[in-house]
Amino acid sequence: MDGSDALADGEYTAVIDRFEDDLAVLEVETEDGLRQLVVERDELPEDARHADAVVEVTTESGVLVEAVYDEAASRERSEEAQSRFDRLSRRLGSDEDADDS
Repeated sequence: MDGSDALADGEYTAVIDRFEDDLAVLEVETEDGLRQLVVERDELPEDARHADAVVEVTTESGVLVEAVYDEAASRERSEEAQSRFDRLSRRLGSDEDADDS
């Protein structure tokens, strides 16, 4: 990451997007939109080492200095995703029922 891509010093809400070997890719919400922050998996709290975990991060000079797992936000995000999946499944099931008639 070159200097123009570095996150400004501050506190952000981030979501663990994925893991690539020992690295975690975080999607970070900034005033300018989503940015990525790549950190060592070990730098994350143990309970946040899974995809879609929500963490509050603090950065200095574009480097992670603190990450705090937000269990409630992670649970809410998971429940919202499940709800969207369930609604889609019901809609698809209705379409299949209509095709069967």
